[in-house]
Amino acid sequence: MKRTLTYDDVNIVPKYSELNSREDVKLNTRFTRNTELTIPIVASPMDTVTEVDMAKEMLEWGGVGVIHRFMSIEKQSQMMKSVWKVWDSYFKPIPGITDSTERTLETEWQEWWDSSIRHWNSPPTKSDWDDLKERFFFADNSIHDEKIWSKRPLCAAVGVNGDYLERARELVWNGCNVLLIDVAHGHHKNVGGAIEEIKKDISGIEVIAGNVATAEGVRFLCEHGADAVRVGVGNGSLCETRIRTGVGVPQVSTLLDAVAVADNYNTPVIADGGVRTIGDVCKGLGCGADTIMLGSLLSGTKETPGELEKVGEWPNEQLFKKYRGSASRDSKGNDKNVEGNHKVIPYKGKVKRILHDIRDGINSSCSYVGASNISEYHSKVEFIEVTDAGQVEASPHLLKN
Repeated sequence: MKRTLTYDDVNIVPKYSELNSREDVKLNTRFTRNTELTIPIVASPMDTVTEVDMAKEMLEWGGVGVIHRFMSIEKQSQMMKSVWKVWDSYFKPIPGITDSTERTLETEWQEWWDSSIRHWNSPPTKSDWDDLKERFFFADNSIHDEKIWSKRPLCAAVGVNGDYLERARELVWNGCNVLLIDVAHGHHKNVGGAIEEIKKDISGIEVIAGNVATAEGVRFLCEHGADAVRVGVGNGSLCETRIRTGVGVPQVSTLLDAVAVADNYNTPVIADGGVRTIGDVCKGLGCGADTIMLGSLLSGTKETPGELEKVGEWPNEQLFKKYRGSASRDSKGNDKNVEGNHKVIPYKGKVKRILHDIRDGINSSCSYVGASNISEYHSKVEFIEVTDAGQVEASPHLLKN
């Protein structure tokens, strides 16, 4: 019988580093074959995690939020359109330029030449040269930013039954460029068929598929054309799949097997579930995952769907938000095939605070192993298995009198 490990079973070994600062680490990574993120974080397509506000915030901060599918096609499409407008605003003409005039770097340079170069002193002064360097810097940054933004994913979830193809068409019509097939068991005939049908019907669309927990499952999805694979079964914080069905594989072993196969197809891996701390995010990336999908860490934030619930009276009142699994009784509205739970989460404030903490944690982890980017991190991370005593040692120690 194979021995398998999860995040709590391993630690990352520190190694020689030459990084001058943690801030030098670049967290750019692939989300799908042709889309990129500047922070490797994905907000889960859960109805208490990602709707329009979370998707917009994740877009702004370099990650991606996958708009969940548990709503009408019209409502989900409108949310997608709203997110697309944020993305599109980056490329809109500068105010004062008519729609018929294309604003390009060539236009920028011509204006600068007219206003600056022709009025240089003779001979040029230090101020003239400083202006020239500043302009080169601006042009370089503009080109760099445009390349990044042009590859940003706008993502929404669909299923594999009923009107999923109609939903996919409407989402793409409203700006979506990546569709995520959101089902519990991705190693399934219907998922393979849905990937092929969506790609045949919608030209140029990228499709993420999952969830799977084995090398065979990853290979199946890649062979059917998946542009990224979502990995993890039965390990969500509110998931009861392993309790009710006995099915699932611990996440570290799952990811190591999945990445070994996905790399052969040049297909990114999204690690989904099992994350309780920022350290777990780092371990997931260390296993070779390109991005980490989060639910519970982002739950209870300002950008999650749902109303704030108040308990108590001011100044002692407490604020909460609801968080539930997609297969929970609360979400389904019935008792059929329940494999999830729900609870209330203390209000956490804006999600950007959590994203800052996650980014800082990944940067620090990279510095501990001497990696300046995610690709180097993948190659340099070495895991060791820890005992129960090792886990206790890793926790904050309480001083006793």
